[in-house]
Amino acid sequence: MSTAVEAPRPYQSYVYAYPHKTAYRPLPERPALDGLWAGEPQHALSLYLHIPFCEVRCGFCNLFTRIGSPEGLTTAYLDALERQAGAVRQALDEDARFALAAFGGGTPTYLTAAELERLCDIAEQRMGVDLRAVPLSVEASPDTSTADRLAVLAERGTTRLSLGVQSFLDEEARSAVRPQKRAAVEAALGRIRAAGFPVLNIDLIYGIDGQTRASWLRSLDAALAWRPEELYLYPLYVRPLTGLGRRPAEESGAGWDAQRLDLYRTGRDHLLANGYEQVSMRMFRRLGSPAAGESEYACQTDGMVGLGCGARSYTSRLHYSFDYAVNATEVRGIIDAYVATEDFRHAEHGRPMNRDESRRRHLIQSLLQASGLELADYRARFGAGPDEHFPAELAELDTRGWLDRTGPALVLTPEGLAHSDAVGPLLFSAEVRARMAAYEAK
Repeated sequence: MSTAVEAPRPYQSYVYAYPHKTAYRPLPERPALDGLWAGEPQHALSLYLHIPFCEVRCGFCNLFTRIGSPEGLTTAYLDALERQAGAVRQALDEDARFALAAFGGGTPTYLTAAELERLCDIAEQRMGVDLRAVPLSVEASPDTSTADRLAVLAERGTTRLSLGVQSFLDEEARSAVRPQKRAAVEAALGRIRAAGFPVLNIDLIYGIDGQTRASWLRSLDAALAWRPEELYLYPLYVRPLTGLGRRPAEESGAGWDAQRLDLYRTGRDHLLANGYEQVSMRMFRRLGSPAAGESEYACQTDGMVGLGCGARSYTSRLHYSFDYAVNATEVRGIIDAYVATEDFRHAEHGRPMNRDESRRRHLIQSLLQASGLELADYRARFGAGPDEHFPAELAELDTRGWLDRTGPALVLTPEGLAHSDAVGPLLFSAEVRARMAAYEAK
């Protein structure tokens, strides 16, 4: 009798945070921020500023963003961001300190150069972050990576500029409903390198309709020609309410999974052979290059302060944010409500964190990194080993041959790392699964 275990589908969910925002719900008690942050460690916080605007919406995108902005909206948004920053900073300890900062979106470089100056001023003058003294990561698109914007970001201390390219081939960009020309991408990369950012990251996507191993390698080689310090390789997902959401069901099954796994392995092996190390399923870093995110901040244990209507904040007891949507009309409504808000002293939507969820978060965020979960650190924090807290889940990973237990860390095998988007959801709690399943996309 065969004892083989059928593997789950490899592309279930990209776990960049736990719990996911679809597990959040309105908080009827609207807890005050000063109470939420009272007693929290605040010596090495992370600051995230969210800009919910893009010049176009790609067919695969389910980010919280709107296309374009009526006259005056970006100014009104920054006004609201400044009001929120004042309220949040007042809720933190007087000696609270930030060890990491990031501007995301949307597309932060949708803002003009003058607006980016103001964004940096909000981070520095309102929140007290010395942007030149901590790692600062900023996301950008080719068309908005203009020389004047890049000059502002470089002068204000940006250490990492992340460019969403997705494909260097025009026909693949069209297939992903991303109106983009390679010439514009190459020109943007030239401006970025000229601006002198220590770390350039290029985002690429595999699994695009019509993409082959050969075309994927051409795109990878085009990226490698710029010797980026980092490369992120993302599998294409087709999610509800996105431009590609009407993809025929027969194209989204086992055959597409096999194609994406094959392209992932092709890309991974190509980067490893060209002087890169694997940091996670998605992230690859050029050997010998600086690690832009290195600081004393630890995502498993330290708090995060999010500003903006799509940002989330983390304390040990509550993860919170504003409402979440993908549909354009819903997104516009949430942005309009945010801009009209005067009082930012309370949390509106969120998910309480108990001891079990904190352990799961630590396990997920560690295990999905190539370096794995340091067993001694986990035991020191939680008083027992992960096998005592999650025996069934880890036994299943063992059965599939996805765990390496030979060292001081619990590490995913290469095949386990390839299945990170199945490993993460396997570790979700039953309650979070139920909340996510009950969420009505809007």
